[in-house]
Amino acid sequence: MLTGPILALIFIIVLGYLLLKGYNPHALLLIAGLVMLGLAWSLGLVLPKVKHPSGWQGFDLFVLVTESFSGTNAGVGLMIMVIGGFVAYIDKIGASAVLVDLALKPLGVLKKNPDLAAVAVIPIGQVLFICIPSAAGMGLLLMASVYPILVGLGVSRLSAVSVITACTSMGMGPASAMTAAATNVAELDGVLYFVQHQIPLAWPLTIVMVVSYYFVNRYFDRKEAEAVEPVAVDAASKPEVKEKAPKIYALIPIFPLVLLVVFSELFNFFPIRITLDTTTAMFISLFVGVLFELIRTRNVKHVLSGLTAFWNGMGNIFKTVVTLIIVADIFAKGLIALGFINGLVEFSQHLGLGALGIAVVMTGIIFFASMLMGSGNAAFFAFSPLIPKIASSFGLESVKFILPMNFAASMGRTISPVAGVLISVGEIAGVTSLQIVKRNLIPLGIAFVFMLLNHFIQW
Repeated sequence: MLTGPILALIFIIVLGYLLLKGYNPHALLLIAGLVMLGLAWSLGLVLPKVKHPSGWQGFDLFVLVTESFSGTNAGVGLMIMVIGGFVAYIDKIGASAVLVDLALKPLGVLKKNPDLAAVAVIPIGQVLFICIPSAAGMGLLLMASVYPILVGLGVSRLSAVSVITACTSMGMGPASAMTAAATNVAELDGVLYFVQHQIPLAWPLTIVMVVSYYFVNRYFDRKEAEAVEPVAVDAASKPEVKEKAPKIYALIPIFPLVLLVVFSELFNFFPIRITLDTTTAMFISLFVGVLFELIRTRNVKHVLSGLTAFWNGMGNIFKTVVTLIIVADIFAKGLIALGFINGLVEFSQHLGLGALGIAVVMTGIIFFASMLMGSGNAAFFAFSPLIPKIASSFGLESVKFILPMNFAASMGRTISPVAGVLISVGEIAGVTSLQIVKRNLIPLGIAFVFMLLNHFIQW
C-alpha cells in the first residue's frame, strides 16, 4: 500500500517548507506527528502500542504523547537536563572561561603566522566542545577569549569567526545531548560510543577541516581584499567577561569526562567493579564545583544561591532540547505508522541501493535538514528514532547508521544561516551569518564527503 508512505513524504516536504518559513519546529513536529498517527488510524494501519491504553484509539494518540514525556524525562531527558544545568553552573562560576583561556595558551607560539594560528583553534576548540557541549555557549566563550587575539594578530574577522564556529561542528563526547540521544537509540554505553566510534571518525575529519579552512580562508581573504591589519574590537560588542576564577577551576569542566572514562568498561583500576552513568557523573562534578566555590568564597549563602544557575540551566534545556526529543519521537512514530520506513527500504532496494544507499540517504537528509532548521538536535532527534527499524531490516547494528548521522547533524547546523551560534558570534564580530556560511560551506562540505567515504568504505 503506497498511500501511507506517499503521505509521509508529503508531510516531510511540507514540514521542510514551513521550517524554512520560520515556523516553530517543536510545534510543527508535534502536530505533524499527531496528524500522521491520526491518518494511519483512519487508513487502518498498525499504530504504535501504548503501555496503558485508554480504551479508545483516538485518545491513545495522546496517551502516546504522555508516555513519550514520562519515558524521556525518566531516562535520556534527565541526563540531558543535568548536563545543561552543569554547563550553566560552570559558566556561572567562571570555570568554563578558565579552561578555554588555558587551552588557548599554545596559540602564542603561532603569533608570527596568523593563518596557522586561526586554524589551530579548530582542534583545540573541538576538544573544549567535548567538555562544554553548548554550541552557542562555546562560540561566545571563544569570542570573548580567542577572537580578540586572532584579529590582533592580523586574522580577518570572517576567518576568525569561521574557525570559531567550526569548533562546534562535531557534537560528540559523553556530555553531548546528541551523543545521549544516539546511544539511547543504538543502545550503547556513552563512553564506549565516544572512544570506539566517535574519536576514530573525528580525528581524520579534524585534519581535513584544518587544511580546508586554511586554504579557503586565505583564498577568500585575498579575493575580498579584507585588510589584514589588526582590527579593533569594539568593547561594547564583546561578550561580558566575568571575574577570573582560579586556574584550578579548569579541572571542573573536564571532571565528568575523567570520571566516566576512569570508571568505564575500558579500565579496571579498582579491585571492585564501579560503574558510573553520565547523569551521576554530572551530579558528582556539580558538588565538586560547589566545594571549590565554598573554599574560594567562604560564603555559604552566596554559594547556595549560585546553584540557581544549575536549576535554570536544567529548565532551559528542558524547554528547548528535551521537549524537542519528545515531539520528534511523536513525529517519528507518525512516519513509522504511515509505513515510511518500509517504503524507503523497498524503494531503495528497487533502485539497488541496499543498506549502504539508505545510510547515505539518511545521513544526507539529516545534513540538509540541520541546514534548514538551524538546529542539529532538531534534525537528528526527528530522524534518529527511525534507525533501529531500518538497521534491523538489513540485519545490521544501529551504530553503523547513527554515527555519520550524528556528525552530519552538527556539521549541517554549522552552515545554517539561522543557527543560533552563527547569529550570535556574527553580531559580535559585525558580520552576517550568511557571510560566515560562505566561509564554512566549502570546508564542511569537503569534510562531509570525506566522512561518508571514510565511514562507509569500511562496510
